[in-house]
Parts: sequence; C-alpha cells; structure tokens
Amino acid sequence: MGIDLKVKIGSLELNSPLILASGTCSLETFAFLKPEETGAVVLKTVTLKPRQGNPPPRLAETPAGLLNTIGLQNPGVEKFLEHEIDLYPSSYKLVGSVGGETIDEYVEVAKKLEASNRFAAIELNVSCPNVNKGGIEFGRDEMLLLELVKEVRGAVSLPLWVKLTPNTSNIEKIALETSRAGADALVVTNTFVGMAVDIETQSSRISTLSGGVSGPAIKPLALYLVYRVAKNRNVAVIGGGGIFNFRDALEFLIVGAQAFFVGTAMLVNPLAAKEIISGLKEWLAGHGFHSIKEIVGTFREPS
Repeated sequence: MGIDLKVKIGSLELNSPLILASGTCSLETFAFLKPEETGAVVLKTVTLKPRQGNPPPRLAETPAGLLNTIGLQNPGVEKFLEHEIDLYPSSYKLVGSVGGETIDEYVEVAKKLEASNRFAAIELNVSCPNVNKGGIEFGRDEMLLLELVKEVRGAVSLPLWVKLTPNTSNIEKIALETSRAGADALVVTNTFVGMAVDIETQSSRISTLSGGVSGPAIKPLALYLVYRVAKNRNVAVIGGGGIFNFRDALEFLIVGAQAFFVGTAMLVNPLAAKEIISGLKEWLAGHGFHSIKEIVGTFREPS
C-alpha cells in the first residue's frame, strides 16, 4: 500500500502537500510535474493594470540564496485571462495570486479571477505597497491587512489564502487576526528584505536598493515563523522558505504546516518537486507512516 499524499487546506482537498510558489512555475515546468503528486500551482501575481516591473538587473545570487526585485511584472488581469490562463493544464489546481495598490484593486482582480472559473483558490500577495497609505505594505499594517482580507472575503467565495510577510514584529497576532477576518489559509512566509553590493562599482547588484531574499539561507527563519503561526490551530498553514529537498519539507510539516511550497528550488532544479515527493514517500514508508497527515504537527518541544 502506498503513501496517501492527500491533504485538506480548509475545504479544499489537494492531491499532495506540495505547492509551487507564485512566480516560479513556467509553462515548461509542467513537463516535470504529475497532477497526482502536485497539490496546487500558484500562478504569478496579477494586478488590475499592467506592470512593467523593475529594470534589470533583477536577480543576484547571494550565499545560499537568491535576491530578486522583479517588481510584479504582469500584463494586467484582463490580458492575463484573455491570453495566458488557457495555456495552463486544467488537470492541476491553480491558485490565482492577487496584487494591488488599493483595496479596491485587490477586490476587482479577485472577482475577475473567480469569474474565470479556472482557479481553486485565491492568494493575496500582501507585500504590495498601498498608495493611499504612503506606500506602506499591506502586510505590515495590521489594520490595513484586516480591512483588505475582509473586503476580499466578502467579494469572492473561493478559498482565500493570505501570504504573510516575514518583515513584521508580531506575526502571531497578525496571523490570528487575519484568520478571524476570513482567511482560509495562511502562507508563511514571503521573502525577507535584503541587499547585495557590487564591490567593484560600490553600488547595488540589483536595480533597486533592496530585494527579496529566498533560498536555503532563509529556511531556519521561515521554519521558526511557521512554528509560531501553526501553534494557532484555527487556520490552515502552508509553510515554506528555502525548501530544496524532502528533509526540508518534512521539517515544515513536523512543526505544523499542513502543506508546503517550493519556489527557488524549481529555478535551480526543474526536477525538485518530483524528487521531494519521491523522498517524502520513501521516508514516510520507511518510518511506518501511511499518510502525509500523520507527520503534521508532531514536533516535540524541548523539555
């Protein structure tokens, strides 16, 4: 008998706990995936109006990580739905990632994605700056975030995931309030803010002063945040940050994440998702488990 990979994120059943993170899955990636082993694929963040993104250079390698400043480049939700969404295989559960400069924009984009009938869930990317509040990120302002979640929750019926920023001082409180405001799942966590300097030119190695750090370098930080958030059992937690192999994934499951996302690893190794699932199955079977759910939340705190 094989390992049962199925998990439930709120009311949504997924074939496996493995979810591909927003912006890391191209159409070519599907050649390396299997629907029965892939929980969901979060597509790139779309906004109401087209965004050109930041000028190059947008990426820089850092020790055990990647620094990016893509700037949410996308054609806008209308063109995305008209020209791109039908290119994605219908055999996978797709999650629409929503960005915006105002709450109204988030609401409008979420409604358009739901109306397309192509998505299993909506993810709010709350690392976007709010133009009406002096540019502060939605995820860093607790009251602004709660208003956003409530407004989107009232506008769509699809499961609502909120991708929390790690760049805040009280993630447990924000997580609890976000779940009470209507989030069906919390995605923990987004990239950490960082920078890189070119010593030859004495300037930034990317086109902006700072960018988002991902990759193995952030795994211990992300794992701790997932542990803190997952202690609140009232909402599903999708954890991740620096997952490159099945052992990394197991750590997130053990501390309480019901599912995990893989991002930067897919940019380095297109076979990463396949190898992670294969490794999980082998390890669980070898340790007497029959389902992925049996390992979730089994962490034992030091006495």
